[in-house]
Amino acid sequence: MVLVLDKPSGLPVHPGPKGGETLHDHLDGLRFGLPRKPELAHRLDKDTSGCLVLGRHPKAIALLNKLFAEGKVDKTYVAVTKGAPEADSGRIDQPLAKRSPRRGWWMQAVPKGSPGALEAQTDWQVLLRAEGLAVIALSGTHQLRAHLAHLGHPILGDAIYGGASRLPGGPLLHLHARKVVLPVTKNGPPLTARAPFPPHLLETIAALGGDAATLEGAADAAFA
Repeated sequence: MVLVLDKPSGLPVHPGPKGGETLHDHLDGLRFGLPRKPELAHRLDKDTSGCLVLGRHPKAIALLNKLFAEGKVDKTYVAVTKGAPEADSGRIDQPLAKRSPRRGWWMQAVPKGSPGALEAQTDWQVLLRAEGLAVIALSGTHQLRAHLAHLGHPILGDAIYGGASRLPGGPLLHLHARKVVLPVTKNGPPLTARAPFPPHLLETIAALGGDAATLEGAADAAFA
């Protein structure tokens, strides 16, 4: 059995060195009658909101781990970026590598064949352009934030990859895991889960003159 949560922005998935509330603190309350807590099948960054997949028993966890490892899970993200690409859609095919051994999560674009380089692809489609920003649907393997920064259009609110001021009161990270498609049965249809846009994304879309329901539908259809 599978559980998909709508993770709020700002909630870490795993405990960190600074302590504080994490998703792990709430797993016991997600048993729903089962004797064991669910386990995470993947992760989202602390400030990324949206669909987060968990397995509720050992067989489900093993299946989900296999699906994610083999790249058989389709994920669609929505981001607001600083600046807009000239094209309406495209693919970023750019290897990434760690910037620092001490910060394994911090990646940078590197030439193909570089030591430690990981192959990475991100498909993107522009949904809206306005006020020097863009609402973009994304489908990729990992490290969407680094790829968009490499494209020259970092995500709004991303202080790591150049999309935000480090001053207090700056915008939250505008990256949302909108949809996940899980082929959890051999013969039946895949399980599809969607997470509605969070409040800070809704506020920005309204300020840009966009319609959230229309953009959610466009994102869902972008890579179908």
